[in-house]
Amino acid sequence: MIGTLTRLAVFFLAAMTLSFAACDERTKPRKVSLEKKDHLPSPNASIYSSEPVFRIAVGGMITPREGFAYYRKFLDYIGKRLGRRVEFVDRDNYAEINRLIRDQKVDAAFVCGGPYVDGHDEFGMELLAAPMAYGDMVYYSYIIVPKDSSASSLRDLRNMTFAFTDPLSNTGKLVPTYLLAVMGENPERFFRKFVYMGTHDKSIEAVARKIVDGAAVDSLIWEYANRMNPEFTSRTKIIGKSKPFGIPPIVVRPGLDGKTKKKLRKIVLTAHADSEGRAILAGMMIEKFVVVDDGAYDSIREMKRWLKNHSAARVTP
Repeated sequence: MIGTLTRLAVFFLAAMTLSFAACDERTKPRKVSLEKKDHLPSPNASIYSSEPVFRIAVGGMITPREGFAYYRKFLDYIGKRLGRRVEFVDRDNYAEINRLIRDQKVDAAFVCGGPYVDGHDEFGMELLAAPMAYGDMVYYSYIIVPKDSSASSLRDLRNMTFAFTDPLSNTGKLVPTYLLAVMGENPERFFRKFVYMGTHDKSIEAVARKIVDGAAVDSLIWEYANRMNPEFTSRTKIIGKSKPFGIPPIVVRPGLDGKTKKKLRKIVLTAHADSEGRAILAGMMIEKFVVVDDGAYDSIREMKRWLKNHSAARVTP
């Protein structure tokens, strides 16, 4: 976790106050300066070519903060084998990362399934590879509540407070919204109040500390935290598990030259085959990266389509 307990308390209090004020304001992703960039250390500059810096974005939503060190190491690993200096670009919301990819301000990114579908369908974001984690290539949305909560399903959270992650998150927003719609409900009417926490680990902590009554979180992040630092996951329980979805992939911007893309894919797909790469992947709780097909994300598209048609039907006179 970042910062001290005091900073976390201030953050949560501010988030709850501001987010509960109005539904329109809740859905606006936080603006982040494009100047917030972080260069990876380059202990041996001579290994890099004179080619332009290769920029890779990693959102704060994709991993608990404890896991960021391994993502930094992995990007450095990629840079050494690519022969180019890699710039780690850290962003706090999926909309910002998608804009950076669309505008070709980053070359690759680790994204969620939902933002991938949006980016692919809207401007041609391309799949590079996807991780195999916990023996599979899928993940789930977990509905979690405090350990001693009497709630046993999403239905039991009516008129309660709830934490979403990011407006574009599949597991942290789209899935619970879809589940509510199937029940004939929507977040505004079903929950007494709801808030966007920004990251899954913050949502987990908010539930553990009983700042909110429930949350929807990424199963990969809950499981990672539960294995690495169960301080907060141990104070929560899972009361709902969605159907499986295609795991969050690595993507590249449209227009990335074929030679670079081919080399990058080979580096990623073979990282598990050497001791350095294998150690980094182990820290990320990833067994290896594999080729993935766009069709793996069709179930997300189907949810989005169903919600769009359902909403349109409700407003048709």
